[in-house]
Amino acid sequence: MSSDAGKQKLFKQLEKLSTEERNANTKEVDLASSLEIATLINNEDRSVAFKIQEKLDEIAAVIDLLADAFQMGGRLLYFGAGTSGRLGVLDAAECPPTFGTSPEQVQGFIAGGNEAMFVAQEGAEDFEENGAQDIEKAKVAPPDIVCGLAASGRTPYVHGAIKEAASRGCQTILVTTVPADQIDLKVDHLIDIPVGPEVVMGSTRMKSGTAQKMVLNMFTTGAMIRQGKVYENVMVDLMLTNKKLVERAKRILMIFTDIDYDRASELLNEAEGHVKTALLMELGNINCETSRSLLKKHNGFVRKALLSL
Repeated sequence: MSSDAGKQKLFKQLEKLSTEERNANTKEVDLASSLEIATLINNEDRSVAFKIQEKLDEIAAVIDLLADAFQMGGRLLYFGAGTSGRLGVLDAAECPPTFGTSPEQVQGFIAGGNEAMFVAQEGAEDFEENGAQDIEKAKVAPPDIVCGLAASGRTPYVHGAIKEAASRGCQTILVTTVPADQIDLKVDHLIDIPVGPEVVMGSTRMKSGTAQKMVLNMFTTGAMIRQGKVYENVMVDLMLTNKKLVERAKRILMIFTDIDYDRASELLNEAEGHVKTALLMELGNINCETSRSLLKKHNGFVRKALLSL
């Protein structure tokens, strides 16, 4: 295909995408006051959660898939470009401090590499082979799960990653913000959230970015809950990587028990900073070794370990 023919094909593809259409509600936004601009954006943003609500069954299926994969030692690997790629990297980076996971368990890959997180690397997303090469570098294999992120659903970098992952026998996911009938890619799990035209035409960092962020929150939070990372509705597997998290850990212990601040500090030291171990020690009136043993036996679930006592 000639260069001109390729450009015309891309132009026609963009023309058909719902995210590239003009929004009838915001055609006068250039004349609007600051309050009117904020109101218009807010009105459009409010529709995103309702679009996601229509896909909860599909999202739940992905949570189940991820929970099973993590149990088998698999990884969740996000692949995206631009805003979508940055959201994948962000979600991956937040899992270790929030849920005490290893940095390898959830990873984000962005077209153009680390530099693209801060400065756009134009053209890096335009080649499927770049995505395939990143799959190769990451040594992707079952039970790893590969999740592509593309507002348009057509990013070549993402397509290349998903196709290569599928050829290796891995389960694949695509999160997109255009309708399913605009997707020309075979995946095991398609999460299409058709948010419609953006406030500013084509600016998919807006509703599309919000939708993707919300879905990724559900993926990892849901899978981590299924891994016993939460007790009631509190994250009890956090890593104490800074002073704020150390103090949060003490507060968690105090919330669930009758102990004071000093005792909470003492417990954390005895448990070598492992919040779930410290919590079970106090709630079950057991020593550190027994607490660790019970948590291991019950796959890290505090509530199940407590019931066994």
